[in-house]
Amino acid sequence: MKNKTYIFFLITLSSCTGLRSLPEGEKLYTGSEVKLIAPEKIKHISSIRKEAESVIRPKPNKKFLGMRPKLWLYQRSGNTTKEKGFRALLKKKGEPPVFISEINLGTTAKYIDASLFNQGIFKGYTSSRIIEKKKTASILYESQVHQPFVIKKVIYPITENNISAEINVLENGSLIKKGDNYNLLKIRTELNRIEAELKNRGYFYFSPSYLEFTADTSVSEKTIDLTLKLKDDVPVQALKKYIIGDIYVNSSYSIANADTILSKKEVIIVDSISYFNQNISVSPVALNRSIYLRKNELYKRENHNITLNRLMSLGTYKFVSIRFTANDSLETGILNTTINLTPMPKRTFRAEADLVTKSNDFTGPRLTINYKNRNTFNEAEILNIDLGFSFETQLSNKYQKLFSYMISPSAELIIPRFLTPFHITNKRSLYIPKTKISAGYTYNKRVDYFTLKSFKLSFGYKWKENIKKEHELLPLSIIYSRITQPSDKFTALLESNPLLQRSYEERLIAGLSYTFTFNEQVIEKQKNQFYFIGNAELAGTSISLFQRIFTGQATSSEKPGKIAGAIYSQYVRFTLDGRNYLNFNNKSKLVTRLFAGAGIPYGNSSTLPYIKQFFSGGPNSIRAFLINTVGPGTQHLISNDLPLSFLAQGGDIKLEANVEYRFPIMNMIKGALFSDAGNTWYISKSELQMSSPFNISTFPRELALGAGFGLRIDANFFVLRFDLASPLRKPWLQGDKWVIKNIKPSQRDWRQENLILNIAIGYPF
Repeated sequence: MKNKTYIFFLITLSSCTGLRSLPEGEKLYTGSEVKLIAPEKIKHISSIRKEAESVIRPKPNKKFLGMRPKLWLYQRSGNTTKEKGFRALLKKKGEPPVFISEINLGTTAKYIDASLFNQGIFKGYTSSRIIEKKKTASILYESQVHQPFVIKKVIYPITENNISAEINVLENGSLIKKGDNYNLLKIRTELNRIEAELKNRGYFYFSPSYLEFTADTSVSEKTIDLTLKLKDDVPVQALKKYIIGDIYVNSSYSIANADTILSKKEVIIVDSISYFNQNISVSPVALNRSIYLRKNELYKRENHNITLNRLMSLGTYKFVSIRFTANDSLETGILNTTINLTPMPKRTFRAEADLVTKSNDFTGPRLTINYKNRNTFNEAEILNIDLGFSFETQLSNKYQKLFSYMISPSAELIIPRFLTPFHITNKRSLYIPKTKISAGYTYNKRVDYFTLKSFKLSFGYKWKENIKKEHELLPLSIIYSRITQPSDKFTALLESNPLLQRSYEERLIAGLSYTFTFNEQVIEKQKNQFYFIGNAELAGTSISLFQRIFTGQATSSEKPGKIAGAIYSQYVRFTLDGRNYLNFNNKSKLVTRLFAGAGIPYGNSSTLPYIKQFFSGGPNSIRAFLINTVGPGTQHLISNDLPLSFLAQGGDIKLEANVEYRFPIMNMIKGALFSDAGNTWYISKSELQMSSPFNISTFPRELALGAGFGLRIDANFFVLRFDLASPLRKPWLQGDKWVIKNIKPSQRDWRQENLILNIAIGYPF
């Protein structure tokens, strides 16, 4: 029976390759390769070959694990001509076959020669031959190449006019260097750089098409001289500088009233900028902070772009456009400017409902209601008010009578500037600095156990240094939480576990934090993208210093100080989270992640607050283990009476590493293979602890390890993730901790204990 199943599985796989339904005499095209043949060694030959291969068309049918599922779907459609029905759907989701007979070898060879020419190989020649197999065929292109031409000299214009003098000044920043290989793409990039610099110097109508590099290859063998020239037919407008004239702002523009002529007599003038006195919602003073164009100043494209980006970043306007009208009658031109702003609805309501299921078998609905005001105090402040409600229980299993619910109202006010007691210069940047004020309250009722009440308040600043670097500073962050109405069962649990009891004590956390984010994922076409987020927190120090100075009271963890009757926490905490995304040509990627965190309690505290401890295990951590059940160290949670989430004890240190290979399967369906490792530890030894603290020499032997595979529905704006994982190494076991050799998927008991299905929204990292 097993042999028959295996044979059936192989037949099914072979049918998905798309080779069984080929027309008579046709062979499926499986791809091409470029081989560079040179009489001598050429530097960077792999990049030259890669660039040459990028121009090859068409691409072969997409493959997945040796199969061609999209081609198979297309073939199952029977090549139907109908627009509706099941077969039409298969055809739409599928991919037509690419046959070797469709490839024009001569045309493709010319494209490869053109690519080589653009890289300085001016005398390359490409031939081709087809490599046939039984039902498939590939193509080998062989290119005879030589050493690329090297740039010997770059000459900038020496004509006697103003714009030539401006261009000569830009020579020092040239992207084209002596000794570089000739590269057409770099030459075009240099022309665009010059155009951008000239537009920042007032040349509004200048275009890179008005410049050209002429090449002289007669100087010596395999060298080239480049001379930059202005073309003869450059328009007069392009050679003239422009200054900003009158500036008008229409803050209620729409396509419906685009032809309406507004009276320039009915305006409000603020700092030389005129606002049409019609439906002004955002204060002109506030808008002026985002407008960097000023009357009688030289036009700069940089100021133009900053103005567009900042006005859009306010979050108040749907569309922003700037229209310039030129007056060329003077030696220096004038650009009269109209800024059109299309406002978004000031107030919006949104409600979201979803069903949440966790790896610990708790399931329940969640409802979130949001109110947004995009112009709260008429200076483009954004107010978000959220009301969240959730309920969870176990529909089966031994805790099905246990349930909890949570109500969490919160409010956040975002002010598009730094709100400080002293003046900060409005830095010339594409991005608006923001002040964030937030407050929230959480009421969490765990029926038959306790009620948790917590309050959060924060004040801080957020700003972007550039497109990749972002900073957040919270000089004030306060969290207060306490347990009320504990049941006898829960009280007995705390009394039997003093360390857990400290975690649930009434606590006040007051301090500051700083977060730095570096993100290269915003650069879409970059092959290797790095992401890093680092955070530092300091809590309780100011309060302790205040008490010591003004009351003379010295605090310690044995005799902790209090504020308003609540013990305050004192600690320092750091986290580092680095991720690398290696993107491949077939839209797959290899993602690696390393997380490290450490918290050190001191002074008024002997342990970290529960919400600041580190936990491991779960859908965004080590997916082969239930949420928060790994560690600390060799500690293992076992309970027949309580959910493990009640017993979870976090650590002071956390190390975690993840690797995941993500690949496309079909349209929105993505796949993944992954492995996770990590654990948490205490930072020092205590008699209350159930395992040893972190030790640099022993921690590798205490790492938990798991692996699995996943399916994701990725609709860009929404990702639904299913990850199935199993432990490979359990650090709490005595003796051999590796359990990979004990994998028994055919046994029900093994599956129940070791197969963990994580259902989550969004990618894990």
